[in-house]
Amino acid sequence: MKKILKSILLFQILVASLCQAQTTNDDGMPATSNVPGANYPRIHSDLSVTFHFHAPKARSIGLQLDKHYDMERDTNGDWSVTTRPQVFGFHYYWLIIDGEWVNDPTSETFFGVGKETSGIEIPEKGVDFYDVKNVPHGEIRQHLYFSKTTSAWRRIFVYTPPGYDQKTKTRYPVLYLQHGGGEDDRGWVIQGRVNNIMDNLIAEKKAKPMIIVMEKGSATKAGEALQVLPFGGGSRSASTNQFAFMQAFEDVVINDLIPMIDFTYRTLPDRNHRAMAGLSMGGMQTFQITLNHLDKFAYIGGFSGAGGRFGPPGAAPLDISKSYNGVFNDPAAFNKKVKLVWIGVGTAEPKMMHDGIIAFHEALEKARIKHVFYESPGTAHEWQTWRIDLKEFAPLLFQ
Repeated sequence: MKKILKSILLFQILVASLCQAQTTNDDGMPATSNVPGANYPRIHSDLSVTFHFHAPKARSIGLQLDKHYDMERDTNGDWSVTTRPQVFGFHYYWLIIDGEWVNDPTSETFFGVGKETSGIEIPEKGVDFYDVKNVPHGEIRQHLYFSKTTSAWRRIFVYTPPGYDQKTKTRYPVLYLQHGGGEDDRGWVIQGRVNNIMDNLIAEKKAKPMIIVMEKGSATKAGEALQVLPFGGGSRSASTNQFAFMQAFEDVVINDLIPMIDFTYRTLPDRNHRAMAGLSMGGMQTFQITLNHLDKFAYIGGFSGAGGRFGPPGAAPLDISKSYNGVFNDPAAFNKKVKLVWIGVGTAEPKMMHDGIIAFHEALEKARIKHVFYESPGTAHEWQTWRIDLKEFAPLLFQ
């Protein structure tokens, strides 16, 4: 009898332990992107996410994340749904309440897709290169300056490396780093975590200390009508392969921004200490601006955005011999002048975009233009790809 009771007791302990473990695993943890005190969304151990919303008068609520999910209502008017496992990284999402797309009040909002939008950070186990660590920290500074091109005040964010204010005789190289379509000058600071990435790289002596300048990638020349920024394309000039809407921004960068930065900050004001990179639309802007002004830049980076053609399947690839005033036609001269061309793309990006960047990479190879090509495994057209791109790109600068 004692043996039977002991076996029952051990069984009960085992069941209780398993139930407790199961409950802990199923319950998950609040996302770090939640507003303070919010218990939902909750991320589970398999990276599925539970969303919860109290709306007793709503007739239907949906969730748009990696796909559309219908939320279910209980008798108290609480709506909830658990998604399939999510890809790690940062994702925008929306609630759809009775047909209206709205932000989740339990989530922080982020400027993306042209408006403030809910977002969620899905952690990747063992990956911390964009997290805050116990290392010396640089600063993010908000800076206003007046642009003669636009005849208006413009806002930029500037990363200064650790020790910038203490090492008053030290001068630094500069990276001009651009966001993508539908985002703005805050993107790299908030979604991209640029300061954490750079602080950690510099502390590990993997990257040189540098100043990073982040501008809003749209502009309208003084006296011209306000231009609506196209997220998917624009009018292209056959002779220069430029998007017409980006010309004013190019003038801002060359005529206003660079002179102001070199005057205001302790820079090394020459092309060998100046780089430009950008994601998606910002990558295309980067290639336009740098290749038209190689007297200003020696380092070029495109993150999911390059000089290639983004067109429908079967579209003719870009003839780079006719691009950017023929800058690629003398590969020996180009390779001697430009210290780095870097192109990155995620393997899970939309096919049209992925194939377009691959085509540009292959065209550069055919033209014997030296460059670095990097594919981020499993990541799509979103911030995890671009964080990884910066981590891989920055150590190659100013060496």
